[in-house]
Amino acid sequence: MSSAAEFHWDEMIPLDDLVVSGNVKLGRGNVISKIDIRNNPGPFPIYSSSSKNEGKMGEYGEYMFDEEMISWSVDGGGYFFYRPKHKFSVTNVSGYMRLSADWDYRFTAYSLQFQHEYFSFDYQTKAHPSVIREFYLFPKVPIFEQQKIAKILTSVDKVIEKTRAQIDKLKDLKTGMMQELLTNGIGHTNFKPIPKWTTGKIPDLQTMPASWELVNLTSVAKLESGHTPSRDNSAYWDGAIPWLSLHDTKNLANPILSKTVYSVTQEGIDNSSARVLPTGTVAFSRTASVGNCVILGKEMATSQDFANYICGDRINNRFLLQLFRWMQHVWSALSEGSTHKTIYMPVFKKLQILLPPIDEQITIAEMADRIDQNIKAKGDKLQSLIDIKKALMQDLLTGKVRVKVEEKEPVVA
Repeated sequence: MSSAAEFHWDEMIPLDDLVVSGNVKLGRGNVISKIDIRNNPGPFPIYSSSSKNEGKMGEYGEYMFDEEMISWSVDGGGYFFYRPKHKFSVTNVSGYMRLSADWDYRFTAYSLQFQHEYFSFDYQTKAHPSVIREFYLFPKVPIFEQQKIAKILTSVDKVIEKTRAQIDKLKDLKTGMMQELLTNGIGHTNFKPIPKWTTGKIPDLQTMPASWELVNLTSVAKLESGHTPSRDNSAYWDGAIPWLSLHDTKNLANPILSKTVYSVTQEGIDNSSARVLPTGTVAFSRTASVGNCVILGKEMATSQDFANYICGDRINNRFLLQLFRWMQHVWSALSEGSTHKTIYMPVFKKLQILLPPIDEQITIAEMADRIDQNIKAKGDKLQSLIDIKKALMQDLLTGKVRVKVEEKEPVVA
């Protein structure tokens, strides 16, 4: 089997041929258990089957390699990693690849990653060395050109990594800021003990600003459950009324939602427990992805997977949204179920929150919103960079666009 990618290089060499000729050597790592790591701790990274965190499993007191190499996940989807020269090990659910001097490691790793997108390996169809050698192709490209392509792609990767780090830093900043703002407020010097807390208690919090209150959320916002009209009646669906489902809250950058995947008719509303909620309602996901929440940007209904709060004059909806997003420690404690976590509706009827004065709520929400907007801007930049890299890989790794390089000395990536 060969890659489905369309290549424009003059020659493509099957990996199997390179293994037979000795230009590429494939191998498997060693069995290294968590007990082994615990009994022999050390500074040397271990790479295993995961495609996350660059495949790093932990650190160990011994190492297998101290050289430039490519490794890949055997059990975890077959993804390839470039490993610069350092002391490391790979486990038995990872493979490793050594190349002859005709092949640049960075370029080859990028090429294999690009081809990997056209294949599907999983825990049933594992990427054993004997399997991948039948799948992948190596473009016969001068080493200087390989290194120039690798340098271009590496430069984009560095910007991507820097942008991801900036996003992570902003998220950490927001987490710390919200911890301070939602427990101590803005500029308070007078504090009082918190009265008896029933449902929703923040662990270890004993005091609150003197001007704040501990209130039942339903005293300042009207609680409404969602509902799903019968799917057996086509007259209830594909109407003019947006209907919020869990599909709509995944990977949502903008917390104000106006467009939904599904919609219902007025007949569907009239013949079910669903109701149309006003613009500005805060919809809280109480099943599966517990804690995802949005503000309704227009009138719409929601599924039963949401607890919906219609905010009154004493609570700002953007403040409530930010409070809900921060309260993951509370939602974890209130969730039930092993496979699909759920917070049942009676819990929301008893939920208590700390309530600052409305002006302070608005200020807190604005401060959080500014960081969110910055995170979104960085996220948009990150996606643009990822798209650029994808386009470059399509052009440079297929030979559709050739790079010019002087064949005098290698280009260091």
